[in-house]
Amino acid sequence: MSIKDDEVEVLIGGLAHRGWERYDIDSDLMTPADAWHVELAQTEIKLPPSVDIGAGVQVRVGGQTVLSGLLDEREHSVSKRGHTLMLSGRDAAGVLIDCSAPIFGAQKLTLEQVVANIVRPLGFTKFNISAEKLLMREKVNVEPGDTAWDALKHAAEANGLWPWIDPDGTLVVGGPDYNTPVVDTLVMRYDGKGNNIEQATEKRSQVPRHSKLTVLGQAHAVGLNDGRNNVKGEAEDTGIKTYRPKIVVDFEAISNAIASARAFKLMGDARVMGYELRLVVKGHRTAGGALWTPGQRVAVRCEPLGLDGVYFVMSRRLSGDRNNGQQTHLTLREDGVWALYAHPHARKHRRGKNMAPGKVFDPVGTAH
Repeated sequence: MSIKDDEVEVLIGGLAHRGWERYDIDSDLMTPADAWHVELAQTEIKLPPSVDIGAGVQVRVGGQTVLSGLLDEREHSVSKRGHTLMLSGRDAAGVLIDCSAPIFGAQKLTLEQVVANIVRPLGFTKFNISAEKLLMREKVNVEPGDTAWDALKHAAEANGLWPWIDPDGTLVVGGPDYNTPVVDTLVMRYDGKGNNIEQATEKRSQVPRHSKLTVLGQAHAVGLNDGRNNVKGEAEDTGIKTYRPKIVVDFEAISNAIASARAFKLMGDARVMGYELRLVVKGHRTAGGALWTPGQRVAVRCEPLGLDGVYFVMSRRLSGDRNNGQQTHLTLREDGVWALYAHPHARKHRRGKNMAPGKVFDPVGTAH
């Protein structure tokens, strides 16, 4: 597909707006709401009444929808040199971040029922639970002050899942699929043969990582069952050669199994944050013609950085301007490392100076 065919369109009020001089379209599995931004400068710009904040938006690349959401901001400037227009917004998850969750409490709810109670009052009609096995929540409480995104995230995490928005605006609660085939091979060789990487940046950090991570929890006495204060789970990161221990106190870890799952989850999160490979490639599509999108797996052969392996696309940014043309900025993480484990989110905690609802703290008060 040619560059011309990948023109960016912003559909508002049934009208397709094209000819943008600059644009950025983000998508990141770790960021709650994907963002978009377009700019235009002309001698004169006449705005249709439909191009106003709060309007529904579809962003298309080459006729393919890559984002559905709302117009959050409009900036229209006039000078003796002409008019400039900047539009920006987020996908449908923006309302979940901005707005409070409906307050409710219930027992024995499925994840689908919990999600429906949270998102339907905010206008979501399409959502998909992508998981083979789901847990029944004994009790769910959404309290004043909880944002809809936080309530949704907690419900998803309790089943070892994660929420995101598909390009068509469907809310999906699922997880990464590391069985998908590699979509492309990105190359940077010294001899230049087959090179399709314009820029490569590798970042490694030991700051978020620890050689050993211990999760401590407790189980309260219920009925005839005695309480336990020696609940513990451990995980090790063999990639860290120096002694870097960390202890996390999690009062929602009421069994060794939950504590161990939590330890592996935190260790996996640390490994994800400890490695980042950023690539810039020409155009917006893979060699097979698919638009770049988070969740894809890609092979990278970069001689200058000594890389030859498969990586997971955590985020991508489609950008275009007069100077650089159309580019895609990919953020890659280690393949198979970002894992999700079920973790309960009880509303009632033992409280202390280092505790707050819905969060896990280490002994020095750092939230996770």
